[in-house]
Amino acid sequence: MSGFESIDVVRLRWFVAVAEELHFARAAKMLRISRQKLSHTVIDLENEFGTKLFVPGAQPTQLTDDGRELLGRAREIIARSESEGNDTSQVPAALRVGFVPGVTVSKWSRIWGERFPDVPLEVVALPQADQEAAVRAGRVDMCFVRLPIDRTGMSAIPLYREVPVVVVQKEHPLSLFDEVSMADLADEHLQDTADVDVVGGALELVAAAGGAAIVPHSLARLHHRRDLIYRTLTGFPDTEIALVWPADRTSDLVEEFVGVVRGRSERSSRAPARAKDTEPMTKSPAKRTGGRPTPAGKKPARRRGR
Repeated sequence: MSGFESIDVVRLRWFVAVAEELHFARAAKMLRISRQKLSHTVIDLENEFGTKLFVPGAQPTQLTDDGRELLGRAREIIARSESEGNDTSQVPAALRVGFVPGVTVSKWSRIWGERFPDVPLEVVALPQADQEAAVRAGRVDMCFVRLPIDRTGMSAIPLYREVPVVVVQKEHPLSLFDEVSMADLADEHLQDTADVDVVGGALELVAAAGGAAIVPHSLARLHHRRDLIYRTLTGFPDTEIALVWPADRTSDLVEEFVGVVRGRSERSSRAPARAKDTEPMTKSPAKRTGGRPTPAGKKPARRRGR
């Protein structure tokens, strides 16, 4: 075999892990990559060298003569690279993920920490007005955004829809109903909530001066106050949360995070992340009564009609 020097150190290190462990699953776990990716890397090396590195179908895994030759040469190349200070394969890369107000990332951060403890995950809170610019400028690798944005050059995975709610003072007549319609708000003064980054100020105005404010459910929860209540609003467009990133920067870490968000298990095969949209879920308020259970045997009040 020839061409050892043309193989990058990272792939050689992965091959060495399998050759020393003689077990693909254990090697993949040690390297903190998927077993499928490790298998594909070995297959690629075999295709490049034009020979088998492991005995096909052998249980347990066994090296061929060419595999043993590569193991020896790979160890030399890795050692030389480390002595020259050129090996960056052991330096953990960080993944920067942005999120806009109302998006909760704690679950995904926890899973990432359990699955990839050596790869830092930096979560960055962003104002919604800056969501697209932060991704395009590379200040974050990915971002949980509130659509719409310009999707040109972007991969986007719609995650869920948020129902709108109306926020009013606790003593407001609307508090008696489980849900209200836009017709119910005809005589109400609506506070301006077009800029979701300043929704907190709009809700302060509702608390102080009355009126109502229409916001996504997650923002009502984020800015919850004891003197305000919110009710599900019908007949008003919902909002959509998506995970986006530049299509030309779809790295291994990006694909791994997509797998975490999509709920793939640690052992499942990782499908390439694509820009094609999937059908999003609808995320409704957990309790439509604003957190107050309906007493047993009592029917909830219907919304008002006009």
